[in-house]
Amino acid sequence: MIILEFKAKGKESQYSAIDGAIRTVKFIRNSCIRLWLDNKGTGKSDLSRYSKILAKEFPFANELNSTARQAASERAWSSIVRFYDNCQKKVPGKKGFPKFQKRARSVEYKKSGWKLSPDKKSITFTDKKGIGKLKLKGTWDLWRFDKNQINRVRIVKRADGYYVQFCVAVNVKEEIAHTGEMIGLDVGLKDFYTDSNGYSEPNPRFYRKGERRAIFYQRRVSRKKKGSSNRRKAVNKLGRQHLKISRQREEHAKRLARCVIRSNDLVAYEDLRVKNLVKNHCLAKSINDTGWYQFRKWLEHFGTKFGRITVAVNPAYTSQNCSECGETVKKSLSTRTHVCECGCELDRDHNAAINIRNRAISTTGHVGTWIINPNASGDLTSTVLGSGQVQQVGSLSEESPRL
Repeated sequence: MIILEFKAKGKESQYSAIDGAIRTVKFIRNSCIRLWLDNKGTGKSDLSRYSKILAKEFPFANELNSTARQAASERAWSSIVRFYDNCQKKVPGKKGFPKFQKRARSVEYKKSGWKLSPDKKSITFTDKKGIGKLKLKGTWDLWRFDKNQINRVRIVKRADGYYVQFCVAVNVKEEIAHTGEMIGLDVGLKDFYTDSNGYSEPNPRFYRKGERRAIFYQRRVSRKKKGSSNRRKAVNKLGRQHLKISRQREEHAKRLARCVIRSNDLVAYEDLRVKNLVKNHCLAKSINDTGWYQFRKWLEHFGTKFGRITVAVNPAYTSQNCSECGETVKKSLSTRTHVCECGCELDRDHNAAINIRNRAISTTGHVGTWIINPNASGDLTSTVLGSGQVQQVGSLSEESPRL
């Protein structure tokens, strides 16, 4: 399954209608959460029926397409299910109790409520919200896909405009020749990663480079009066800067992951929990700036697409153990060279990458089990059948943090 994304072009009145549809989706989702809180034992079917009741009681909710109302209730149920799963699995820390949504940025339609033009260069939304016909601007065409393959259509609002996403049911797997190579990757802050062959990929530090500009826009926001149009414009410029950084980080991770997967039959990496690592406030900004989460996500995505093996191994002592003799050589973070009594002298990250590769070969680990669906966050998009590339747009919930 792939997701094609296009920039939507329309009039200001159409953009206002999209905003109204998004607010209606937020209202339905929050109402479903309230129903679940007030009535013990509420299930998915109850929430779906409640969306129909809301349409009868509120005229603005009735203006939205019925499938879009169902999708809004499904969003509420997905947050509830995630909370239940975390409780059953006894996930440490917060379990993600469902909360009322303050800011919504998308509205999703299923099979009805929209109609593509014959040339598939524009789309018309046929519900009573008044969105109407929107022109589609993008690199990839829809003509190669049948309309029946499009399962869902989503309108997404971002800082730089509105986008239309098409969820298309196609097989994205490709067969490529085997290389016979196996590699281990050690991610870090000094270099983005160091592989078991000794190659180090520089860390681009996108947020560090754009931080001064982001701080400049943040100060302009702080000086504006709350609720004024000037403050709204300043917030939009700040959002554009963070969106640019987020896209740079996502494209960088995607490009590297694709090259690594295509060049090796087995790719091993550390099973890191970034959520725990960023609790170190001295390194949190640098860790978030590297984008380890995006890189691992794309490794597993391309591993599935190209039929490669991706193994996440336990990172414990990969930097301390010697890759030659296996002895433990204690070293602090400031010690960048591994020196062992057996005569092994390597860069610290190179030694760790070799240990990661060897550990993946000697154990089954867990193969591609951490991130199963690259579109799980909702707005992450991949495109293009047969192009050899995957066009991605970062999720709204994964945009650059304002550190």
